[in-house]
Amino acid sequence: MDAFLTSLFALALAEFGDRPQILCAALAMRYGRLSPVIWGLGLATFCNCVISAIAGSAVHQWISEDALQLFYALSLIFAGFGMVAWRRPVDLLQKWRIGPFWTSFLGLFILQFGDKGQFVLMATAARTDMGAFAAAGGWFGVMIACLPGILFYRQLTENVPMAPIRYAGGAVFLLVGSILALAAWGIF
Repeated sequence: MDAFLTSLFALALAEFGDRPQILCAALAMRYGRLSPVIWGLGLATFCNCVISAIAGSAVHQWISEDALQLFYALSLIFAGFGMVAWRRPVDLLQKWRIGPFWTSFLGLFILQFGDKGQFVLMATAARTDMGAFAAAGGWFGVMIACLPGILFYRQLTENVPMAPIRYAGGAVFLLVGSILALAAWGIF
């Protein structure tokens, strides 16, 4: 249960106000059909979560518990930096002409692949050696963060300030990651 809840909360926080949520809102606005965008998001997120969980489970067997704790801490620290750092604008995929499902699936899969959420999920799976629970929690976390972008895209693009949410989430990741890194080194 630790892997499920940790990845759920971490990925929900990491993705809220981030590029996948913005792309989901843009695709929902572009197509006006929410169902294909939701299915594309769900499948892209599922694939990325499974890849991360498999990689994390493989890493678990290679390194010691202290190193796994440090790996997890560093994934949180880098996620925190990623949330507060400047980032280039989201490509809204307006030149893609492959339909709402395939644009959503491929665009979100590519955008999420190698993103901070995937590394946090991989580190969670490595730390707990519960890859299936980490993947399920990560999938629910991303869906919790991105579904409001699809369902409430008009309100989200007009009324919700994303920067303060990202900065607060980034600060939480930096603080927790720093504490866990100090604990892994035996300092805290």
